[in-house]
Formats: sequence, C-alpha cells, structure tokens
Amino acid sequence: MGKLNNLSDRNKGIVFIILSAFGFAMMSAFIKLSGDLPSVQKTFFRNLVSCIIAFTLILKYKESAFGSKENRKVLILRSIFGTLGIILNFYAIDKLVLSDANMLNKLSPFFVIIFSAIFLKERIKSNQAIAVIIAFIGALFIIKPTLNFAMIPYVAGILGAIFAASAYTCLRVLGAKEKFYTVVFFFSLFSTVSIFPFAIMTYKSMTLIQFLYLVLGGVFASIGQFGVTLAYKYAPAKEISIFDYSNIIFSAIISIVVFNVIPDKYSFIGYIIIFSASYYMFLNNKKTKN
Repeated sequence: MGKLNNLSDRNKGIVFIILSAFGFAMMSAFIKLSGDLPSVQKTFFRNLVSCIIAFTLILKYKESAFGSKENRKVLILRSIFGTLGIILNFYAIDKLVLSDANMLNKLSPFFVIIFSAIFLKERIKSNQAIAVIIAFIGALFIIKPTLNFAMIPYVAGILGAIFAASAYTCLRVLGAKEKFYTVVFFFSLFSTVSIFPFAIMTYKSMTLIQFLYLVLGGVFASIGQFGVTLAYKYAPAKEISIFDYSNIIFSAIISIVVFNVIPDKYSFIGYIIIFSASYYMFLNNKKTKN
C-alpha cells in the first residue's frame, strides 16, 4: 500500500481501473457459469454480496452509510443507472459470447464523453467525436445487425453500456466528495432493495454450485466496483479509460479456457476497431495534457 501512495493520482487511477477490469471479467465468468437463472435474480445476489462487503468497511472506518445530504440526489441517480446497467449487462452475458458482451459494455467510455458534454457541459473535441464514431462502427462488427430476435441481446448490451456510462458520469460528479465504500454501499443497498420484489416474482430454485457461483460473482463484482469507484476518484475517465479494455483480454482468455468458445473474426475486427478508437483518444488526451 505504501508503494501505491507514492504513485501519481493518474497512475493510481490506472492501477485501480485494471484491478476493476479483472474483477468485472471474473464476475462475468461466474455469472455466466451460474446458468439459466433470471437476470434480476443474478443482479440481486451480486449486489447483496457487495452490500455486505461495503457495509463491513463502513463499520470498520465508522463512515456514513448514506453520504451527505447534498450528494444524495447524485447517489440515487448513480444507483438507478447502475442497477439498470447491471441487469441488461447480465442478460447480454447470458446470451452472448463473454468477450462480445463485455466489449459492448466497454462502449460506456464513449457514452461518458457524450453525457459529460450534455450534463457536465464539457466540450466534445473533434478527436473525441471521431473516436466515438469509429467505436460505433466497431460495435457494428460485433453486433452483425440483422432484423430478428437474435439482435435483442446485443441491444441489451448497448443499453447496458449507456446506463453504465450514466452511472460513471455520476461518479465523476461525486469525485472525492464521498468515501468509495459509501458510494458502493449506497448503490448496492438501493439495487438490492429495489429489485427484491422482482427477484421474488421471477425466482428460480438454485443448486448449491449455482449459489456459490453467484456469491463468487458478487465478491469479484465488489473488487470491480471498488476499483472503478477509486479509479474515477483519482483520475478523469478520458485519461484512464483505455486501460479498462484489459477487461476484454481477461474475458477472451476466460471465454477460450473456461467456456471453450472463440469469438468469430468479425467480433475480433470489432474489438480491434473499438480498442483503436480508445487508444487514439488516449494518445490525443496525453498530447493535450503535455
């Protein structure tokens, strides 16, 4: 931890975003391994575990569980967007190749640019606009658009990215105003309570191994959640989002090793295009900073 304290805020952001990427890749794997369970049920258990872990940290450090009053509105918005994003992402994970689902979710940094312009009044630069257009072209290679029901999981994946971007925009507004475990606890509790009735209505009985997979999914989701909350606390999304794409490397390895599934050539082309767009944006941000 001492070595981490010696790093610049930007480098701390990079460390935490890579840790987050690994956590979310492992979470996705365990969610997929848990099998044919309703997405709402999976979301409930995922956030229940995160809620317990975050609450333990709040008790340990004697911090506020619900944040300060002036930040409550942003915390609620972050929780609504985050919950919807997870449900849609889990649906996509269940129905698609793992790395495809996670790459669609990684469109969120490009939506962050759009939402930051709309809600935070940050000007979109020409290079950012180019990167966003290129990223969406890459998404088309992954989606391979057709006019049938096979499109639904891909649409869910993109909508999940839109809601995730909305949640991350809220995290930037919160910045260092709240402790990271307060933010995670508020979100996890809100999500757990709000979807509990739906989880009961659609509940499907589980085997012990399915339950263990969901618990492990929740543990790794917590690692991912703490990582991303800390990452955006230390550095702006535009400076560190490129490193979030390590998630796709983790996911592709998991897809091949655990699920014995290799993405098709069009998906690989899409990955390269989206990553290139993000790398182009990253280089331009670095040049601007220098």
